[in-house]
Amino acid sequence: MPASHAHDTTQACPARTSRTARRMRPMEPVEALSPHLFEPTPERPVRAKQHRLSARTRVIPHSHSWAQISVSLNGVLHMAAPQGTLIAPPSKAVWIPPGLVHAVAMVEEADLISIYVRQDAPAQGPVLPGHDGEGTACDPRDWARCRVLEISPLMRELITALPKQSDDQPEPDGATLRREHHLSVLLLEELRHAREVNLGVDMPQDKRLRMLCEAVVADPTQHDSLADWAADTGASPRTVARLFQQELGCSFTAWRQQVVLAHAVSLAARSLPIQQIAAELGYSPSAFSAMVHRTVGMPPARFFGQQAGITATRG
Repeated sequence: MPASHAHDTTQACPARTSRTARRMRPMEPVEALSPHLFEPTPERPVRAKQHRLSARTRVIPHSHSWAQISVSLNGVLHMAAPQGTLIAPPSKAVWIPPGLVHAVAMVEEADLISIYVRQDAPAQGPVLPGHDGEGTACDPRDWARCRVLEISPLMRELITALPKQSDDQPEPDGATLRREHHLSVLLLEELRHAREVNLGVDMPQDKRLRMLCEAVVADPTQHDSLADWAADTGASPRTVARLFQQELGCSFTAWRQQVVLAHAVSLAARSLPIQQIAAELGYSPSAFSAMVHRTVGMPPARFFGQQAGITATRG
């Protein structure tokens, strides 16, 4: 999503509504959700698990030797990786290559499904070990990084149909394992065809600035101005503005607009009208429409329709 660099200074967004900025409780850190009980093997190269995460939960940074596909069934998934933070509503999945340190956060209570995929090579992509991936080839340059992908109706059914018993439960019978294999082959084939969606924001390396950016990603409506956001970091607004230019090559205003747009796409995936999306994000309908048009060069209804594959109510 192209960013507008023309606007700067300390105002986070124009024409705020009268809605009071929300003070949300901090994220509750939790350990990785028992990945060792679902480790993919040569005999079972694709494994699935499902957990319910409480609101404001953050799975602390971790990595594993297999690839992962993360899907939230009923909430917005935040995936933090070295390249930045990816935001995925229930209509999207996040691909995580092997060995990549990542953290998962959920703002609202939600069911999270993780698909683990054993790989012969780190950038192999969604291919079963020992297979060439008939049909659509995997470009290592694409699959060596985190990606947000569209979920087709078939993909969603395959993801929910995969067995989700852990290794500390009774071993599945032969019929269940054969079904798991067939579901896995078709799921990975669909994944190779999935369209990538740009629903992410770059994140800085500076610790003070990253703390600020993570807070904005979690709730971009919490403060009205850069001065208020900067107060939580102990740095002056001028210092924070300079760090944004140095580390991210844009103003705070331009960067925050990318966060707002990512959140807006997530809200649009629930078929909310433009007016309600604007209010949720602290804008009047006219100011929100102007911001979207200025940032991406098209009206909100058209932009959300292209990004989320939905029909949005014109605002």
